[in-house]
Amino acid sequence: MIDKRLIRTVPDSKRYIMANVAMQWCALAANIAMMAAFCRLLERLYLGRCATADLALTAVVALAAVAVRFGCHLGASRMSFLSSRSVKRTLRQTIYEKLLRLGAAYRDQVRSSEVVQVAVEGVDQLETYFGSYLSQFFYAMLAPLTLFVVLCFVDLPAALVLLVCVPLIPIAIAAVQTWAKKLLSRYWTQYTALGDTFLENLQGLTTLKIYGADGFKNKEMNEQSEQFRRITMKVLTMQLNSITIMDLVAYGGAAAGMIVALSRFRSGTVGLGGCLLILLLAADFFIPMRQLGSFFHIAMNGMAASEKIFRLLDLPEPEQGGEPVPEKGDIRCKDLRFAYTPDREVLRGVDITMPRGSFVALVGESGCGKSTLASILMGRSRGYTGAVTVGGVPLDRLDGESLMRFITCVSHQSTLFKGTVRDNLLMGNPAATDADLWRVVEQVNLAGFLRGEQGLETRLASQASNLSGGQRQRLALARALLHDSPVYLFDEATSNIDVESENEIMAEIHRLAQTKTVVLISHRLANVTGAGCIYVMQDGRVAEQGTHPELVARGGLYAKLWNAQQSLENYRKEALA
Repeated sequence: MIDKRLIRTVPDSKRYIMANVAMQWCALAANIAMMAAFCRLLERLYLGRCATADLALTAVVALAAVAVRFGCHLGASRMSFLSSRSVKRTLRQTIYEKLLRLGAAYRDQVRSSEVVQVAVEGVDQLETYFGSYLSQFFYAMLAPLTLFVVLCFVDLPAALVLLVCVPLIPIAIAAVQTWAKKLLSRYWTQYTALGDTFLENLQGLTTLKIYGADGFKNKEMNEQSEQFRRITMKVLTMQLNSITIMDLVAYGGAAAGMIVALSRFRSGTVGLGGCLLILLLAADFFIPMRQLGSFFHIAMNGMAASEKIFRLLDLPEPEQGGEPVPEKGDIRCKDLRFAYTPDREVLRGVDITMPRGSFVALVGESGCGKSTLASILMGRSRGYTGAVTVGGVPLDRLDGESLMRFITCVSHQSTLFKGTVRDNLLMGNPAATDADLWRVVEQVNLAGFLRGEQGLETRLASQASNLSGGQRQRLALARALLHDSPVYLFDEATSNIDVESENEIMAEIHRLAQTKTVVLISHRLANVTGAGCIYVMQDGRVAEQGTHPELVARGGLYAKLWNAQQSLENYRKEALA
């Protein structure tokens, strides 16, 4: 059970595996020498020929053998550790690089929970496969042959019986392998499905509690957990049954060899020393193969995990263009169409022009395709038809890194990482000085809060959950300002925050629009009144376009949305008054 592709993926592990096998073989040779010395001493004692020199020789051989075995054991453990470390580092780096090549749209092809599971526990399972199983596999082949060569000079029939019984263990392993492979594949499938459900429910726990749906989800997870428990019990049953079979073969084979040795000693064909040597080394014929059987089940689990790892690594990668983004040029979408599923088209022939240095707004009801358009512009969603060009160059021909330097996106769910404020800000510009950092936090009116805490070293929890919604958005905006790109895209950047924070963020967006190209997506039309061009989207199409006064005067969809929102604003003001 050797996966050549898996070994080729981690070529550095080969030398550690071979060194591990060599260490174990040297320990076996030292053990054979020690057993031979003890048996020779016992035979001479039995015959009354033992001298002081024999005792001294046996003691020296025993001490040397113990020292060699100790050193080899340490060396084998070290080689196993180095192999495991190499595997974990290489595979996790390979998975990470694959995700980078897939880009932000990787979630279109694989679930995040599955990526986490194969990158963490899946790789840990392969740690045992490389660190223990492979070296044991080769040693289990080498050890019985070495013992046979040694014992055939003592008694060939007994050595042959022991050697013939050894292959019965791998035969038992092979018989179990087909069943085990299918079972472990089902095990990993249910394991990743349960992990995906758990992660989704955990992230949406607040929403579930609000709508009273936590009981239903609890019942659903209990059912999935019960299914996973059953498949786990089947795996354990399979492992225990196969271990029992291997133990019977190992003990039975060793007993058969011992019986032959004793009968040969009784007949006078083998001396006492030779008979004792066969008895002492008979178990060593089967111990390596028996240990291989123990590692086999872990290795099978690792192989099942490797299938999912390779499934991830084999995902088709989007074609990457190599052209840099033109420094000057407009962003244009012509007859742009996109669908998440074949029967549900989200964008239906969108035509939009965003001139360089302009302030463009996209508005419309939820589900009309605004965020989908933003995702396409950022290169996160592919598979669209029509044309998207930047400075006349098609989007799919542009270099990904160049595009990321060209456009900065601030959404309502911008990710803030656990660490310090400084760590998160420096992601926008690693070369920024402390003066630069304080300048941007001053711009977004966050400096006063930070000075009251620990300044730029203020600690952030995961997703900055220890900050308010407004503070999180202002920090995300400060990071975006440090990025200093020609185009800024704000996708509902002011939703779900307090009015004060919304006003401050909108003021900074309007200042930014004086020197940069700004694309603003917002449900609240009061935020887009200053835009040079407003595109009103409906059912995946551009229904209207123009400036705020033009659209209001036209009395179309925009005017209806504007009047409805103004009525709600007036009602809210009257209620507060």
